[in-house]
Amino acid sequence: MKAMGIDEAFIDRLVETFYGRVLQHPALGPVFDARLSGRWPEHMRKMKSFWSSVAFRSGAYGGKPVQAHTGVANMSPDLFPQWLALFSETLSDIAPNPEAKAWFMATAERIAKSLTLSLFYNPALDDPMRKPA
Repeated sequence: MKAMGIDEAFIDRLVETFYGRVLQHPALGPVFDARLSGRWPEHMRKMKSFWSSVAFRSGAYGGKPVQAHTGVANMSPDLFPQWLALFSETLSDIAPNPEAKAWFMATAERIAKSLTLSLFYNPALDDPMRKPA
């Protein structure tokens, strides 16, 4: 990470910048703010810990992301591509280099896919017996 110019200061800037933009986003902002109203400072600390743990393999984050996102009002699968697009925009603006952006985006895409599958996937919908011929 250090070779890519990633340090704790970058993680702080990434989280602060990204979630500032999330709050302004017409689709994401209301969902996040409804869930986190009055708890934004706690969430920001948690997200900094999460991304630090992912980037530096520090073990600093001990939360359960799937449980944290279960039951969020108005959460839907179509929000994840919007979240990723906003994350990509943020990285385009602040990542120290293309390698850092690529690493964070690949990680965010895996996270989004994992959360989408965990929260919304219904294996019965893939049952070949239920598909029209």
